Amino acid sequence: MAQTVFLEAINQAIQEEMRRDESVYILGEDIRRAIYGATADLLSEFGEKRVLDTPLSEEGFFGAAIGSSLVGMRPVVETLTSFMWVAMDQLVSQAAKMRYMFGGQATLPVVFRASMFYGAGSAAHHSDRSYPMFMNMPGIKIIVPSNPADMKGLLKTAIRDDDPTIVFEDGTLFGMRGEVPDNSELPGEELLVPFGEARTFREGTDCTIVAIGGAVNHSIAAADQLAAEGISVEVVDPRTLVPLDKKSILESVEKTGRLVIADPAHKVCSAASEIASIVSEEGFWSLQAPIQKVASEQVHIPYTPSLEKHVYPDAPKIIAAVKRTLES
Repeated sequence: MAQTVFLEAINQAIQEEMRRDESVYILGEDIRRAIYGATADLLSEFGEKRVLDTPLSEEGFFGAAIGSSLVGMRPVVETLTSFMWVAMDQLVSQAAKMRYMFGGQATLPVVFRASMFYGAGSAAHHSDRSYPMFMNMPGIKIIVPSNPADMKGLLKTAIRDDDPTIVFEDGTLFGMRGEVPDNSELPGEELLVPFGEARTFREGTDCTIVAIGGAVNHSIAAADQLAAEGISVEVVDPRTLVPLDKKSILESVEKTGRLVIADPAHKVCSAASEIASIVSEEGFWSLQAPIQKVASEQVHIPYTPSLEKHVYPDAPKIIAAVKRTLES
């Protein structure tokens, strides 16, 4: 398989879907210049009618994308998580609710690609990891890929889906390389990752780590270090938070008896909190120790790099959490 950079995987997914379906188009701020790299070469291939630079008005172009999805188009919107607050009325009052309020007569095949630029000195206004807030709103599918192959496969699935989907792209992974199957290596098939199916990166027997987005790599590193100490850890990546693969998580906890959740979002009312709640309610008798959450501290993100690095989950924090479960 080819080694592909995370950003290239995004680009490949968009190109393939735009070639496959003329109703797919992309819009956002400065995408023709491919400022972040994910939209490189789209303008030259697909032209100005399908690659649209928008004004600096998220509420306006989010609404335009939602409206076009109602009449048969499949828009892909490029944005940053920190800019989504400007368009909350469109996301929450319109995209999330229209299909329900219209009694299923309308479909909204719109994808919002939300880049999360945290961990690189972007400070409080540009370092949001807001997926837990959208998990709370029924009607939106939530995707958080952790590697290039899943990034490509989940984005292609999202573009083909008839519901509004937010794909949270972890900026700490943008330079990550990984194996991504080329279509020539999938005869008669394509790389399409289904929603609601977790991926187990590492089998283990002593403790389960459920890790989200960029925390997956930290969790794998933690598992490697713990293995050297004779501790066997299972690492599970949900891949999609809505829908969530509860079955795989509960089965893993039933096997190991312990659970640590690593989540780059803030700790309070987080995805980690929801997963902990599910396991407490539906897998309580499997637990041999209290659940541990390793999430971002409940503070705004400082600009100073020496302070910022202490906010997020990392391998040492995850290792300490696993050991706490074993000591209980």
